[in-house]
Amino acid sequence: MIWRRGPLWLVLLVTGVAGEPVKSTVTVPMRDGVKLRADLYVPEPGRPWPVLLHRSPYDRKRAEAIALRYAAAGYAVLVQDCRGRFESEGAFHPYNNEGQDGYDTLDWIRKQPWSNGRVAMFGASYTGAVQWQAAVEDAPGLVALAPTATWTSFYRNLYLGGVIRLDLITGWTAGMAKPATTPALAPGALAKILLDKPALEIDDAIGWPIPWLDGFLAHPHPDGFWRRLDLTGAVEKLNLPAQHIVGYYDFFSRESSRAFQRLRHTKRSQQLILGPWDHGSISRQQTGDLDFGPSAALDVPAENIQWFDRFVKQTNSAAFEPVRYFSMGENRWRTAQSWPPGDTRARHFYLHPNGALSTAPVTGTNQLASLRADPANPVPAAAGQRPLWGPTDLSAFFARPDVAAFRGEPLNAPLRIAGEVTAELSVSTDAPDGDWAVRLLDVHPDGAAYPVASGILRMSFRDGESKAVPAEAGKTYKVRVDLGPTAIAFQPGHRVAVMIAPSMFPLYAVNRNTSKGAESAVNRIAVQRVFAGSRVALPVVEGK
Repeated sequence: MIWRRGPLWLVLLVTGVAGEPVKSTVTVPMRDGVKLRADLYVPEPGRPWPVLLHRSPYDRKRAEAIALRYAAAGYAVLVQDCRGRFESEGAFHPYNNEGQDGYDTLDWIRKQPWSNGRVAMFGASYTGAVQWQAAVEDAPGLVALAPTATWTSFYRNLYLGGVIRLDLITGWTAGMAKPATTPALAPGALAKILLDKPALEIDDAIGWPIPWLDGFLAHPHPDGFWRRLDLTGAVEKLNLPAQHIVGYYDFFSRESSRAFQRLRHTKRSQQLILGPWDHGSISRQQTGDLDFGPSAALDVPAENIQWFDRFVKQTNSAAFEPVRYFSMGENRWRTAQSWPPGDTRARHFYLHPNGALSTAPVTGTNQLASLRADPANPVPAAAGQRPLWGPTDLSAFFARPDVAAFRGEPLNAPLRIAGEVTAELSVSTDAPDGDWAVRLLDVHPDGAAYPVASGILRMSFRDGESKAVPAEAGKTYKVRVDLGPTAIAFQPGHRVAVMIAPSMFPLYAVNRNTSKGAESAVNRIAVQRVFAGSRVALPVVEGK
């Protein structure tokens, strides 16, 4: 070991056998004097290399194995602790400094003797978002991205249809803010807090300060609070190749797939890879209760390396498909030139008064279902202590008085869909507000019902996100629920089904049906009704 100290950096040089990457620890200065610690992996000292940057709030040391793999592929790799995390100086505020810190880090990299000036970034979730934040700053030397399962609008990371992803954001912020010596919450404690407490008292009930949470909860509209972290417009103007990877069950599925769509107009190339994963199972063959077979497993680093060889090293000239998507049910990968694929068309499936679902329209305005929406007893996202985002059997929920299920006849031939699913509902409530949680289901011959796509809409957000408008009791409204991207071949003997409920807890905050907002825990039981004319639009693939 050779220790060397200087005013701006500290190097721990570890040499191994010939051919092994050389690892060093460096300190990177930011414009305000804060110093961020990073580990550098160089394939071989004494020459410049193309560089891959990974910036993380989750401890850079956890990324060593992946860094070594990328270094073995011929890249210098810099893995950095974000500001205020682990060995980096400064205060951590989620995403607040990542744009300028990413810019400063990239500017520093291009001046180093081990860098040839061409840099790409990689990573998932938080470490994916920091790529977009650096890119929209026009960071020097940045020539390619590989953002896996992440956002370009932080507001739309947290909110869907006006409803906050409460369990996700509370659990994440609580974990990031928890003092090291403080015991973790007991199992089930967080869900009870989310149900019983006003949203703005959640941090007090958890037991330690969570400085960012109240701001997230107190701003349910995409107002000025979120503007600095709405990168959508700036991302659309980028001219960078980006490889987007995400799963259908991932809460980032909409953001990742739509970032690809926004950038398809650029002169540079984009690639979208969609698989049957949730946020915790990216690249695995099993998600929730379903095993999609060995082909569902994806070697993400290998995909990244091919991408970087093409656009960073410029040594890979092989053609590639802009879209690769996994078709569930038949459990195989397919390719397309766009997303949604160009060989699809919308086919409407109508909800019928006897609980049927078919392509035959329903005449009249008769009531199809009446749901008892009790905020104290919400419809769970999954049965028991189950995985929340991935597919689990929801058939037990069909008997609940707050669930309406509509099922098609058993299929005689495969029905293949690929693209975006939407529900267009005719509904009413006797309360000022209410939520509409909609799931598209694949009902197996044994009766098990697995979600394929899902979405939620807050009634008061029916006209858009910018303003909440309370509902008039008894008035019928037309609402549209975005169920996001998916691809599946419903198999013969299976049924296509739609499940409608007033909640999907704790993935999404319970609507207390009063329109009083995050400061109230007062509940009101409501009656929500679904009427004829309601339907779902499925992107059916034409041909074989």
